[in-house]
Amino acid sequence: MCGIVGIVGGRDVAPVILEALKRLEYRGYDSAGIATLDDGQLTRRRAEGKLFNLETALTAQPLHGGLGIGHTRWATHGAPTENNAHPHATDRAAIVHNGIIENFRELRQMLLEKGFSFSTDTDSEIIAHLVTDHLNRGKDPRRAAADALRELEGAFAVAIIFSGEEDLMIGARRGSPLAVGYGDGSMYLGSDAFALAPMTNRVSFLEEGDRVELTREGAVIYDAAGRNVERTVKITDVSAALVDKGNHRHFMAKEIFEQPEVIGHTLSEYLDLVNEKLHLPDLPVDLATVPRITIIACGTAFYAGLVAKYWFEKLARISVEVDIASEFRYREAALPEGGLAIFISQSGETADTLAALHYCKSRGQKTLSVVNVVESSIARASDVILPTFAGPEIGVASTKAFTCQLSTLAILAVRAAIARGQIDAEEERRIVHTLIETPRHVAEALGADGAIQDLSVDLAKARDVLYLGRGHNYPVALEGALKLKEISYIHAEGYAAGELKHGPIALIDENVPVIVIAPMDPLYEKTVSNMQEVIARGGKVLLIADKAGIEHAGEGLWESVEIPAVDPLIAPIINAIPVQLLAYHTAVSKGTDVDQPRNLAKSVTVE
Repeated sequence: MCGIVGIVGGRDVAPVILEALKRLEYRGYDSAGIATLDDGQLTRRRAEGKLFNLETALTAQPLHGGLGIGHTRWATHGAPTENNAHPHATDRAAIVHNGIIENFRELRQMLLEKGFSFSTDTDSEIIAHLVTDHLNRGKDPRRAAADALRELEGAFAVAIIFSGEEDLMIGARRGSPLAVGYGDGSMYLGSDAFALAPMTNRVSFLEEGDRVELTREGAVIYDAAGRNVERTVKITDVSAALVDKGNHRHFMAKEIFEQPEVIGHTLSEYLDLVNEKLHLPDLPVDLATVPRITIIACGTAFYAGLVAKYWFEKLARISVEVDIASEFRYREAALPEGGLAIFISQSGETADTLAALHYCKSRGQKTLSVVNVVESSIARASDVILPTFAGPEIGVASTKAFTCQLSTLAILAVRAAIARGQIDAEEERRIVHTLIETPRHVAEALGADGAIQDLSVDLAKARDVLYLGRGHNYPVALEGALKLKEISYIHAEGYAAGELKHGPIALIDENVPVIVIAPMDPLYEKTVSNMQEVIARGGKVLLIADKAGIEHAGEGLWESVEIPAVDPLIAPIINAIPVQLLAYHTAVSKGTDVDQPRNLAKSVTVE
């Protein structure tokens, strides 16, 4: 995650921006920079590494001016160098950006043909040149920014300032968070309220698709349709918190809605978008010849491993075994010579998973871990790690860590498929394009939040709930049931849809809601057939599917939730969103402790 700060008003704002960036350093510390308007001219300072280096540069060469933007970066596209650091600028505009621009290659080519030149390896630089292109056509800055933003595809947050405009800043969000702070004769922009706390406690949060025009007098906000809208200004008290809840009632809700941003950062770490290829570290085994992969994890991470099994076996044709760490560590499993063991853990401290890792190492397996904490015990003990970039996850029930784990495992499975000759260069390029669309589709799936909140009122009255899915949606059904159990305390079970008539169908009556995950894919007809068996026995079916899936489902549904139609590769990531929202809103309806459910801990460090 990258951090954004902007200030309109005051005297010399650079030192204030620097202090705000220090509060955002948890979002990235590979490089940092600040740009200000000094007598109408854009000036900037940037530095590689932690903020101390930028502070040193500012001491040597101070920045002046009462309007400015700042950025602390977690490198995605392009190495963490001073040249790639934000803000990016032309002679007419400067920008800071957090997220992914999906269509940057097309935009870059268009701008190159117009005579623009590029000095960095980042997708972010495109925005500065695109805004400048619109300015060069004679548009005023407000119109130029609005038109440029409409051309961007992806999930992002951005702040823009303009040469000669000492009382104007444009901000916009699509998938990544952005907060507006209200001062006296000054206005602020930040990735979260925590960054703005020293300057103001009056904050509003931009909603999906919003664009804001800031001047010293206030903020004018437009929604995704271009309509002038009002967003509630709240009084915040986050000065002592490392991470605040933003515009959300619970940390879990905030973390669910952070997923477009954090998935984007995770994908960017492992994708070379310029060359349309995967970009992974050297692995401890040759995936072309590895005889078997063993995946070991607990809880939600175990379900991520089950999804990965489908990916590895279908794409790469590698035999995969997935095991619960607490079972694996005691059964003295036979492991093939030259095998690869993959461990998945948010905290990297899960005791059973760590013990299983040590067992695998003692049996000559090469070890790879997918973890969210790079200095954790599991990370340190592994031959290689693939970090996820979910950021701090406060809610006990894992949400964003799960989808970041899936994103990382999907890329690893594709890498294995390439190594084994199952995927050629053209297919790799297509998959890279599919993967970079994931944050946008996640943002679209989050649009079902209101509908899910409404139907959760009835779901909260249930004592038992069944979840059904086929193929890679079966583990998503298991995860949905786990989430509901964890935070609403409703008994729930996930089943492979084909197993319905082998026992679970005996539970069906009008009091047992059945959640069916069935987007229009090759297994759709079989899953819908199972769904109709439930309806025929008086069961209440909630169908989670894309538009085509809902239209072809027939009559008798209790409710439906529409999700975007996506490539099957990324479908489990997208389909996880509605089951998370369903569990969250059901728990809220029941009045349970969402962030700290009874009897559970965030990291299980004992047997």
